[in-house]
Formats: sequence, C-alpha cells, structure tokens
Amino acid sequence: MPRLIDPGEGAPIALAELLDALAAASDCDVRDEEAFAALGPLLARLGHNRDFLADLAMDELKSRCAGQRGGNGYGAQVFLLHPPDGRFLVRANFWPARADPLVRASGAAAFFYDLPHDHNFPFLTFGYLGPGYWSDYFEYDADALAGLPGENARLRFVERARLEPGRLMLYRMRRDIHVQLPPDAFSVSLNILGADPAQPWLDQYRFDISRGVIAEGLTCTAAEALLTVAAHIGNGRDLAAAFARGHPCERMRTTALDALLAVEPHTAQPLLRLAADAPSTYLAGYARARFAAIEAGFSPP
Repeated sequence: MPRLIDPGEGAPIALAELLDALAAASDCDVRDEEAFAALGPLLARLGHNRDFLADLAMDELKSRCAGQRGGNGYGAQVFLLHPPDGRFLVRANFWPARADPLVRASGAAAFFYDLPHDHNFPFLTFGYLGPGYWSDYFEYDADALAGLPGENARLRFVERARLEPGRLMLYRMRRDIHVQLPPDAFSVSLNILGADPAQPWLDQYRFDISRGVIAEGLTCTAAEALLTVAAHIGNGRDLAAAFARGHPCERMRTTALDALLAVEPHTAQPLLRLAADAPSTYLAGYARARFAAIEAGFSPP
C-alpha cells in the first residue's frame, strides 16, 4: 500500500511558502523515493493551515473562477494550487460521499470511484478535511509484466483503509494500486504530484480485480492521438508505417499499427507479422491478439 510518512509537528505554512520550498527543491529526483518522501512534511504543514483553501475558494468565486478556468486542466473535482512546472504540481481534491447530490447527478465514475488503477507518477497525499475516502489497496510489480490486457498482474491485496485527517502517504509510481471508494462524508485531500520527462511514455493501467488481470492501458500521449488523426486523413500513413516498424516506444508502435489496420490493412498486416516475431513480449502478444481478432472478423479498436 502507499507508504505512510510521519507528518511531523511543523507549524502551519502558507501556500506561497510551500511553493518556495518546492522551487528550492527543483533538483529533487521524484523517482528517488526517499528524496520525494522528504517533501511530505511540507505538505502536512500546509495541511495544518485550516484557512488557506477556504480563502482561495472564496477569491475564486468572487472572480467567477477565472484562475481555475484559465489554468486548471482537471474537472471540477480538483482545485489547482500550482500548475505543472515540469517537476511538481500541487492540487486539492474534493471527494463527495456516495449519497451526495453531486455523485447522484454525475455518477461515481466522474470521481474515479470503483476504478482499480495505478499511477505513472508518484504523489504525496494528505487528509485535509472530512473523514477521508476509502481505498482497497493492492501492490504489484510493473517491471515483471509485459503490460498486455488480460495479463495476470499478480496482485497482492494489502488492506482497506481511508485517508484519515492528518494522514500523510506516498503513492509509489507503478507499484501501488487502489480502488477508491466514497468517504462517509464530504472530504478533501491535498496532493503534490511528481513528474519527469519520461512520464508520458510510462504506462498506467486499469485492472480487473475479480480476475486479477490488466484490463487496459490508460495512458495516451498527444503524439499518439495526432498520429491516429494523421493516418486517417491520409498524409500521415507513411509516418505511421515508419513508427510501426521502429519507434522506440512500443506503445507508439502499437498505436501506429492500429491506425494502419483501420485505414490501410494491406500495409498494416506485413508490419503486424513483423511485430508477431519481435522479441518483445508486449509487441508479440499485441500482434497475436490483433491477428486473432482479424480471423474472428472483428475490427481493431
């Protein structure tokens, strides 16, 4: 499960003080668990400030949420406290209870409840307000898997627990899995997200807990989406074929193959046979699954 961190007894700080401290730690390697965990008590000190979030929310309401509308790429569940700067992002997350009108109107999926998933980034979280959301926690070893849908993820159930007020945790990238469940009453958490340049190419997964397998990959970069569009409008098919043959990211190769299968199957199928013979378990497994779908008369996704 996520690593529990001692929040310490530090005095409350303002958001600006936290951001100054993060700027001073700009050389922190967020892949270094100890280095990133060391930032946790700073988040806890912000969490000890019981007024800052309400004050920011009031200011946003007075300006018709101009700041959030201008820089917040998340939905209404997230109050952005510091936009991504290449190293860190700071946010507050709102967690309504299952019986709250927001959940009844929008459904649990809008708040990522009941969705078993991991993360392709590490993040620190602090229970700020309310009893805290519940989670069923699992662990797995991403490096031991190919990453194919249906693959046995060898999940290890740890426990069901909640992010209680004052609790500080580190969610470890591509190791901790959770199924978030609504809190007993409206709750708020604070997060520091860590990022590095490789993050867009690292896979994040949804899992089928009942079967213990990877259900699907959740990561899609802007480049993958653009390649698919380019292949469908015609001018990008040569590029898609080149990417399918030898792009360094295996997920980009499968994206290119799917795009070609949809628009130019006669070009895609020789490349698919090449992928089926690849030493990569992921590429070969993907190609076999696509050939099976073609033989069964199904179109690629």
